[in-house]
Amino acid sequence: MANVIKIKKGLDINLKGKASDVLLNGGNSDTYAIVPDYYNGIIPKVVVKPGENVKAGSVLMTDKNRPEIKFVSPVSGEVVAVNRGEKRKVLSVVVKPEAKIDYVDFGKKNVSSMKREEVKESLQEAGMWPFIKQRPYDIVAQPGDTPRDIFVSGFYSTPLAPNFDFMLKGQEADFQTGLDALAKLTDGKVYVGVRPGSAVQPKNVEVVTVEGPHPAGNPGVQINHISPINKGETVWVVNPADVIIMGRLFNKGIADFTRLVAMTGSEMSERGYIKAIAGCSIGSLVGNKTINDDHIRIISGNVLTGTKVLKDDYLGAYDVQITVIPEGDNINDLFGWALPGFGKFSVSHSFPAWFMGKKKEWTMDARIKGGKRAMIMSNEYDKVFPMNIYPEYLLKAIITFDIDKMENLGIYEVAPEDFALCEFVDTSKLEIQKIVRNGLNLLYKEMN
Repeated sequence: MANVIKIKKGLDINLKGKASDVLLNGGNSDTYAIVPDYYNGIIPKVVVKPGENVKAGSVLMTDKNRPEIKFVSPVSGEVVAVNRGEKRKVLSVVVKPEAKIDYVDFGKKNVSSMKREEVKESLQEAGMWPFIKQRPYDIVAQPGDTPRDIFVSGFYSTPLAPNFDFMLKGQEADFQTGLDALAKLTDGKVYVGVRPGSAVQPKNVEVVTVEGPHPAGNPGVQINHISPINKGETVWVVNPADVIIMGRLFNKGIADFTRLVAMTGSEMSERGYIKAIAGCSIGSLVGNKTINDDHIRIISGNVLTGTKVLKDDYLGAYDVQITVIPEGDNINDLFGWALPGFGKFSVSHSFPAWFMGKKKEWTMDARIKGGKRAMIMSNEYDKVFPMNIYPEYLLKAIITFDIDKMENLGIYEVAPEDFALCEFVDTSKLEIQKIVRNGLNLLYKEMN
């Protein structure tokens, strides 16, 4: 197999507001939270009560059906709330931190001398297992499975994507240890996708150079081009920033969930990286770093797959990026459809601004700019979908829940993020990622 793959289909959306390779102040949150909705495929069972004192690494909740999957506190302090919604659904478990973090001591370990079950147990006890997601279904991995292979994309290609080379500086040893731990969990290979010329060059893994536009950084795209999933096979996927945290567990013996979060977007007055702990509040990151507080949208993640949040909400479990863009609710374009559209981005070159070239930075707001309608078979999805799958036909099979067609058309290989660009270019304004997520959830229930 060649160690270089070239992605031709896709789309790089060059937005204004990239993060500079500098560290910013911030990230000291008044509260931290575990939010079950950030994890697909689990049913939360809370094991603490408000008023209890916990350490960083103490268990806050488990998966009801798989109690070996644990979710731990990212900081030490007092559990101040277990928030519930309709039908007593767990919305969040909130911890107020102490001035100095007190960690549970899990003990330093030499990964090279550990057996598979020992590595699994260490990751589960320290609350690291939810970092591992599986294909098919794009859910938290089944601890009892042995994956065919494990995939780690060593770069991000989404709009305003963080620079993982910068994030990795000084943490190369933890990253390598995390990869060594993952290698213990499979009989196959650990694949790490990197950009040409990247400083990410780990050892003891299969390094694959990936060229091309977004979604080249998506693990699903790399899986499809390197070693596609067949029915009955399982592969695991881990974000590169989470690999560092896993390696830190073995090297230091503590559950230290500190990560760098990129602050991006045209409405940010300061753009760079903030050292923060997973589960921190959005307000502790954004602070007063926005140009204004009105008519803006704060996104935990990137503009294609991220979640709309408020300052009182919490950083997504897998997110290493905050994006702030205009909401667009105060903009009214008079005869906007009839004007030439100078300065407006268009995938189909409907507006003449495409003459400005690929280096032009765009400021886009959150408006949909159109109404929902029936799916149009216009080949627009195929132009930005680099996987060997027919997206329109797969989506129709998902909508009708035709299991046989879903299987034949590649449902086991995909995750909602793989369809983010399809949703962006869709003239029908369909919530394609939501359709795929619902289809995967229904299929998982049906098959299990």
